[in-house]
Amino acid sequence: MECMLLDKRTQGLVNDYVPTGEILDDLVCFFTIFSDYTRLKMISALAISEMCVSDLARVLKLNQTTVSHQLRLLKNLNAVTTKRQGKVVFYSLRNETLNDVLLKGVEFLGY
Repeated sequence: MECMLLDKRTQGLVNDYVPTGEILDDLVCFFTIFSDYTRLKMISALAISEMCVSDLARVLKLNQTTVSHQLRLLKNLNAVTTKRQGKVVFYSLRNETLNDVLLKGVEFLGY
């Protein structure tokens, strides 16, 4: 016997609200930004100030190869922007939304 407790209005709202297709794909990509320890640290640091690879590596106590790799991923996910000054490339958060989401996660966890 099939359970049918939802009324048609609620079922319609669920159908309209639950993301599908390209929106779902984009959301999955967006949330992968937060699924790595190094990326979370980098987002936190870049929320404070723009930085180059060597500064990020130094303050986060990571090797430059790791930082460069994660920055490339963040750039491909459109999470960071770059600004070149001579030979040095500075990275910054594309906008404050990433930091807002991170802070909401901290709030959700009760810290």
